[in-house]
Amino acid sequence: MRSEFIRIYKAVHTWTGIVAGMALFIAFYAGAITLFKEPLARWAAPPSAIHGTALPLNEAPALIARTLQDHPATAKDFRLHLKPAEHLPAGLAWELHGEGADDHDHASARHYVATLEDGAAKIAETHPSSLAGFIDVLHRVVGLPVDSDLNRWIMGIVAALYAVALVSGVIVLLPSLVKDFFALRVGRNLKRMWLDAHNVVGIVSLPFHVVMALTAVVFAYHDGFYYIQDKLIHDGKWATAFARGGPPGAEPPRDPASMRPPAELLAGVRALSPSFEPTALQYLNVTGPRAAVRVWGHDPSAHSPRFMGGFVAVDPYGGRVMNADFLPGRQNLPNATLGSFFALHFGTYGGALVQWIYFLLGLAGAWLFYGGNLLWVETRRKKAARNCDASGAPPEQRRDVRWMAAGTVGVCLGAVCGISLTIVAAKWLHGCVEDVDAWHWIVYYAVFFGALAWAFRVGAARAAVHLLRLAAAFTIAIPATSLLAWLLPSLGMWAHGSAAALGVDATALAGGLAFAWMARATRQRVLNGPADSVWSARCNKPV
Repeated sequence: MRSEFIRIYKAVHTWTGIVAGMALFIAFYAGAITLFKEPLARWAAPPSAIHGTALPLNEAPALIARTLQDHPATAKDFRLHLKPAEHLPAGLAWELHGEGADDHDHASARHYVATLEDGAAKIAETHPSSLAGFIDVLHRVVGLPVDSDLNRWIMGIVAALYAVALVSGVIVLLPSLVKDFFALRVGRNLKRMWLDAHNVVGIVSLPFHVVMALTAVVFAYHDGFYYIQDKLIHDGKWATAFARGGPPGAEPPRDPASMRPPAELLAGVRALSPSFEPTALQYLNVTGPRAAVRVWGHDPSAHSPRFMGGFVAVDPYGGRVMNADFLPGRQNLPNATLGSFFALHFGTYGGALVQWIYFLLGLAGAWLFYGGNLLWVETRRKKAARNCDASGAPPEQRRDVRWMAAGTVGVCLGAVCGISLTIVAAKWLHGCVEDVDAWHWIVYYAVFFGALAWAFRVGAARAAVHLLRLAAAFTIAIPATSLLAWLLPSLGMWAHGSAAALGVDATALAGGLAFAWMARATRQRVLNGPADSVWSARCNKPV
């Protein structure tokens, strides 16, 4: 390929990466954490008398009948969890959304649980931790505060730029791919070493990044795609085809007491797919003409289209299978193909091994965007012949270079610090503030914008050391909090002994130690690196 075309693609790769890089860092770092949403939710869930156990199936029919008799509105959508976990209630659970709330925004939802007590349904409002959901929102809308249509469209634009950066980066690297693919030249030329590492990580993880970019665009604009499909193919009648209820007054309400017991429904599903492991029953419009029960679960031998797994729809009155299009391992080719895109994005296949691989690829992707911005900064620095000129001062770096360095450090490390501290806040603020969920937002954005302001105040070099130390302290505070809760119960916190919760603590400890090592290495670079660099604290002026 001609050199002028390579230069064009290099410029495209650079600028699309620069524009999207910091947002993508947040998306990938938060996305790596959301691969373990359930363990994180269990870690953050306070002890509760109605959580952590599963309702016996033989008690479920009576509880369902009593609850629907006393609270008919519950018939629209409620769940029965089958497996015990710290964050799951032992009873019927449902949530109510505010008037006009976005379908994707669960922040305003109110949660309720019904339990059986002395033959009657006892209703209680619960306040489950939104910590895992908050971090997932950061992932889905690249750090923006609300999971709204507008923010998802912005995320789609970022994902499209990301795809362009991937294609242009591969084209730039093609001429030297064979020679430089496994080249990692470690030495005094740090820029060359970072560039080699950037290229190796980018090419090795290219399939992963292609999938992330394409599926993110689809997730951002799927409502628009459905609208166009409805108008062009279904003549505007697609929504009515999936309506759960019939016309008002078309049929009399059905009697929930005549529904098949949950154990019988589960037996039918297990007969259909013996390898399917049910985790929850979701009852939908059980008093209407189109009543259904979605039996959610996982199949270790197949991919799942969602974090929750897949489901099979069953008639709660007749017990027949109504729809198995989303049952893992039993899907037809079109549904399996579509579901595979979701599974590839969420890592819902291959079990724990694939989750850990995706976790590492997510962290590597975050480093890729962070390192890409640092390479841009290093490429554009003004060099001095002997570190400092005759007056003892190095050439002053361009303002845009200093600002990009400070912005990269502030945004990326600010997101890391904010996520770690808001995880810690889930336990420390419990019982001390009225709305812990709101405080997750306050803590994260206070730390994030504080880190960004500090980076511009003292310069990228000094801020990088300070914020990496802060990231190490906040991340190590996660397992330290669990340890304190175990040693000092009087603090009012808790420490779950489940493998999931302990896994969160162990992973955070490893991450905190890694940040501490990076802070030490960065400090050496800041003190002993070339003085004519943005990353030097010896002669370079702060931003």
